[in-house]
Amino acid sequence: MQYLRRLLAALPSATVGLALSGSAALAQVPRNWEMGMQAAHSPVKEQIASLHDMVLVIITVITIFVAGLLLYAVWRFDKKRNPVPSRTSHNTLIEIAWTVIPVLILVVIAIPSFRLVYFEDRARDADMTIKVTGHQWYWEYTYPDGNNVDFSSYMIPSDSLKPGQLRLLDVDNPLVLPAGKTIRILTTSADVIHSFFIPSLGVQRYAIPGRTIETWVKIDKPGDYYGECNQICGTNHSQMPISIHAVTDTEFTAWLATAKTKFSDAAPVSPPATLAVAKDDGRTDVAQIQQ
Repeated sequence: MQYLRRLLAALPSATVGLALSGSAALAQVPRNWEMGMQAAHSPVKEQIASLHDMVLVIITVITIFVAGLLLYAVWRFDKKRNPVPSRTSHNTLIEIAWTVIPVLILVVIAIPSFRLVYFEDRARDADMTIKVTGHQWYWEYTYPDGNNVDFSSYMIPSDSLKPGQLRLLDVDNPLVLPAGKTIRILTTSADVIHSFFIPSLGVQRYAIPGRTIETWVKIDKPGDYYGECNQICGTNHSQMPISIHAVTDTEFTAWLATAKTKFSDAAPVSPPATLAVAKDDGRTDVAQIQQ
C-alpha cells in the first residue's frame, strides 16, 4: 500500500517529464523512484536499452516457464496423487531439449551482445576527438582538434553551490561538446584506475595509467548530462562527477574561441587543499586531498 501511494505521488513529475521530452534534454540524472534506466540520448545508449529489453523478455519467459514446471511437479507428484514413485532415470528427448534450447537462447543473446561491443568500441568518421584523463580526484579534458585546449574539472563543494546546481554532480568546468556530432573519446589516467561513465549516453570506459582506451558518443540534443567515476579510486572517489554540456555547433564554436583564451591565460589549477565529503547523515566532513 505504501509503495502504491509513492508510485501515485510520482506520476505528476513523470507527466511533466514526458511533456518536456520534445525540447532540449533535461538534466540527465538519477530520479527518485526511477524504475528503469535513464533515457537514451545517443545511438550507443539506444542499442544498450534495446539489448536490455530483449534480455529482460527472455529471462522473464524462462522464469515463468521454470516456475510453472516447478508448481506442476509439486502438484502432479504429490504423495497422494503419486503413491508409487516413478523409477524413470533416462529420457533422450528431454535431455537433448534441455541441452539444445539453452544453447540456442545463449546464441540469441550473444549475437547482439557482440555486435554492441564492436559498435561502441571505435568511432566511425569522427568529427572531433576528446581526451579524458582521470586524476585523484578530478577530471582533465583536452581538445586535440581545438588547439589542445586543456582544463581540469572539479566538483563544486556542497557549501558553494548556487541555486539550480546539483549536489555532488555539478562541476566548475563542464565538458562542452557539440550535439549531433560523432565524438571520439580517448581515456587514460595519471595515477590509478578510474572509469568514465555517463549513463544516459551509454559511455563507460576505464581510464588506466599507461593506456589509451577509445570509445565514442553522438549526443542527440543539447542539454546537460551527468555521470560519475564508477571505479573505486581512493578516498574521494565519490567526488569525481562528470558534467557534459551539449550545445549547438554555433554555440560550441563560440565557446571554443573563448576557452582558448580562458584556459591558455589561466595559471595551472591545483587541487583544492580541502574538499567537503558528504556523510550519510547529511553532514559534511573536510577531507585532505593527497598532493
